Amino acid sequence: MATSTERRRAEVEEAYDIQAEAAIKGGIQAFTMGMGATLIAHYQWPWFRRQTLQFKAMLLTLATCTGLSIAAEHALLQHENMRRREEAAIRREARIELARRGQIGTESEIASWRQEMSDKFRSE
Repeated sequence: MATSTERRRAEVEEAYDIQAEAAIKGGIQAFTMGMGATLIAHYQWPWFRRQTLQFKAMLLTLATCTGLSIAAEHALLQHENMRRREEAAIRREARIELARRGQIGTESEIASWRQEMSDKFRSE
């Protein structure tokens, strides 16, 4: 049981790292685009030029936070999709191998097959 807990913790840490990295990149991109849009609006639109610095900073903050959140969520969804596909492939392989042995691929059988395969790879 400890190995599945450790594996799950490692997966959570990996997902967190992926999400944090994507959030930083998305925040920087959104900040850059927001700053560019703010500068263009400042020099091209007299109404925007009359707005306070605090209002412009708020718009820039909104753009940055939005980009940060969207990029992090998108990266996490991609990561989860990839993990789901990997897990489905492993489970499919386990069911096929268990069927060759004449066993039914229940959850406990798949877990024991997975443990057997990890022990086999460790011994090699």
